[in-house]
Amino acid sequence: MPGAKLAQSPEEGDVCITEALIIKRNLTFPEDEDLSEKMFHTIAELQTVRLDREGITTIRNLESLQNLHSLYLQANKIQRIENLACVPSLRFLSLAGNRIRQVENLRDLPYLQFLDLSENLIEKLKLDEFPQSLLILNLTGNSCTSQEGYRELVTGALPLLMDLDKQPVLERWDSDDEDKASDEEFPELSGPFCSERGFLKELEQDMSRHKEHRQQAALTEHRLRMETQPTLTELPQLPRRSLDGDSSPSVTPRGPQNTVQARKAVRAAGAPKASVARAPSTTKTMTRKIKK
Repeated sequence: MPGAKLAQSPEEGDVCITEALIIKRNLTFPEDEDLSEKMFHTIAELQTVRLDREGITTIRNLESLQNLHSLYLQANKIQRIENLACVPSLRFLSLAGNRIRQVENLRDLPYLQFLDLSENLIEKLKLDEFPQSLLILNLTGNSCTSQEGYRELVTGALPLLMDLDKQPVLERWDSDDEDKASDEEFPELSGPFCSERGFLKELEQDMSRHKEHRQQAALTEHRLRMETQPTLTELPQLPRRSLDGDSSPSVTPRGPQNTVQARKAVRAAGAPKASVARAPSTTKTMTRKIKK
């Protein structure tokens, strides 16, 4: 895989976009002998490219991005808007925080709907350079916004514009629609510098899937434990002590019927004791008869 270094033109300090940089920031591949061919086909299929904060000074080398619709170039050192005609399908473009001095070369983007040019060096607007397809435009942080009648001029030149400088164009909103988020049309949109909202949404979904997986695993483990738990059955009743002097222990359950049986057993057990008690008197009588 080629080193992801920025290409420099003959002009000293001129840093432009390279295929290696696009791959480094937007693609991940396992090592493979056919890596180059795979990268070529995958780059052509990219729809969103993030190249912010790379020190880029010149826009070029985007010809391979045939399906591109969202391009992040904020927080670089870009001085001119140029070389974008090769990506006519572009709908979302962030150039915030650069060194751009004028709006130009945007009419070749017939589908462009979101444009962020905030925090640049634009002093005067050329309204005919904006594509008529724009729905959202951000020019905050440029001195051109202090021009007299600025808001009326911009909204008059762009008939489809719904939001200018993070403020809705009220006359073009229905009362029921004003609170609806424009990110249904632009999932990437979150703020002036377009933080990675799409990434956060995917991360949240991934965490939710992991949570459901853990819950399912815990439930499965619980069910397995319940299936292997021994079932408690009613213990058999121990035999009662026999009346003929068996010394084995007995358990006599409580209850009215068992109490009556116990009384009968006591009476039956008392009978032999009575005959034994009368034995001495019988012996004395027999002794007296022998003496006579």
